[in-house]
Amino acid sequence: MLVFIAAEPREFAGLLRHTELASKLDWPVSFARMARLKGNAVLLVADGPGPKLAARAVNTAREREKVEGLISIGFCGALDPALAPCDIFIATEVLGVGTCSMPAGLGRAYKTGKLLSIDRVASTVAEKSELRKSGADVVEMEAGAVAERAEHFNVPFYAIRVVSDAAGESLPLDFNQVRDAEGRFDRFKILAAGAGRPGIFPALLKLNRRCKAAARILGDFIADTRF
Repeated sequence: MLVFIAAEPREFAGLLRHTELASKLDWPVSFARMARLKGNAVLLVADGPGPKLAARAVNTAREREKVEGLISIGFCGALDPALAPCDIFIATEVLGVGTCSMPAGLGRAYKTGKLLSIDRVASTVAEKSELRKSGADVVEMEAGAVAERAEHFNVPFYAIRVVSDAAGESLPLDFNQVRDAEGRFDRFKILAAGAGRPGIFPALLKLNRRCKAAARILGDFIADTRF
């Protein structure tokens, strides 16, 4: 069974539109669904951002179902200035981990390149510019851990991401400051961080709208892809 791993449920929103018979699983993670995608059973699991939670999501699935392939999906930040918001990005390599598998059938436009996976949000243009020196084209937080689990379990690994923010854009908030003890983003901390700062909430709403559009595009792309 193919297992899709994301950080947050909203990254699955577009994909869920293409599934049938989705059922909630009583697993010790933030989000777990079994569904049918193009007639095949798949698992969708999310437990929060970062390598620790991503690895836990994979291990939880592996303990309960036969895993035949792992697919890291969700948002990513562009490091390559040529990448635009809502571009689909398929990683050919996770830096420091290894190469990625390529899907067998791809029906829509996409970009490829190297992915950098770190345990923090790249929030500013300056930080993205520094990370670009690694040779990576995008940055995110979970694919490295999922790739390591795939290697450990000897199953194919894919990383399919959608760009949420361009290389030349800073995020409206330092999201590293609003993570809880487990590493998840804390909505109350986000609200507190924005209080008294004019312009923060409109910028966050704009980012949220973009992420919703990006999730739809990602879901449409995956639905048209053969693994």
